[in-house]
Amino acid sequence: MNFWEKVQKDLKKELKAGIAFLKESSAFAKKKVDELGKEGKKKLHLLELKSKVKEGMAELGGMVYSLHSINKDPMINKKVKGIISKIKKIEAQIGRLENKKEKAIKKPIIKKNKSKNS
Repeated sequence: MNFWEKVQKDLKKELKAGIAFLKESSAFAKKKVDELGKEGKKKLHLLELKSKVKEGMAELGGMVYSLHSINKDPMINKKVKGIISKIKKIEAQIGRLENKKEKAIKKPIIKKNKSKNS
């Protein structure tokens, strides 16, 4: 085999290796993009739930203040009880989502070690 044939053979070999590397890299990147997209959706959902809790707390505060102004016990009011119940349900949802998030973070990352023979 002369020098030119050896160069061509080596270039073909390296081209195949480069293409394989690009395929592997793009698959990895796609997987990471999908994971980050899912994580972003979860964070957005948590933010929306926390916003609902804030709105519920504001409504509850206004209602309690109004009832207190007219010397009524706010804890016997059906609307107050309903708002408290709604807030508790949302808080439970937030707790579940945050626990899932913490478990996902604590999961060990296992990397595969690939050895290539040249």
